[in-house]
Amino acid sequence: MERYADGEDAAFGELFSGLEPRLRLFLQRMGGNPDLAEDLVQETFLRIHHCRASFARGKQVAPWAYAIARNCFISHTRSSKAKLSKASIDADQVQLPAASGGSVEEESIARQTAQVVERALAALTPARREAFILLRYEGLSVAAAAQIVGISEGALKIRAFHAYEALRTALAEMNQASAVDSGKHPGNRWAQEA
Repeated sequence: MERYADGEDAAFGELFSGLEPRLRLFLQRMGGNPDLAEDLVQETFLRIHHCRASFARGKQVAPWAYAIARNCFISHTRSSKAKLSKASIDADQVQLPAASGGSVEEESIARQTAQVVERALAALTPARREAFILLRYEGLSVAAAAQIVGISEGALKIRAFHAYEALRTALAEMNQASAVDSGKHPGNRWAQEA
């Protein structure tokens, strides 16, 4: 980034190839829409280009780029266009790991679990969803995520805790419903005796 900030345009290719996939996934997880994520990635890199001279030498580029991507997402959600057409998460867009020779039942359970997680994430407040995504999906440290969001580490931890609790609740409800459907519910004596 320092070479690019110094005006070396050829360094942009390295910067783009290193950051684009991470930022695209981050923005897709935040907005739940691959097309929107693509547009916001372009906006992010446009802003990076315009702000490259303000990059603090010696600092890591990823937190700076995530902060710019986050600001692009926030600007989009505040726009009147976004309010008119709210992006929804499509369960068919959930990316699952490639089949590892598991049974059809295992793949079905994995897809159902992914759908529950995506619905739970969509139901979170944007602040809690963002904290979860930065820590869990992006693998950032609490310090880096807090820097990106512009809050204290403690405040970020609280947001992430609430997100984890919502996900635990959603997954527990799914497991409970699956147990009832399969007749393994502890309260179903008739199914256990049969």
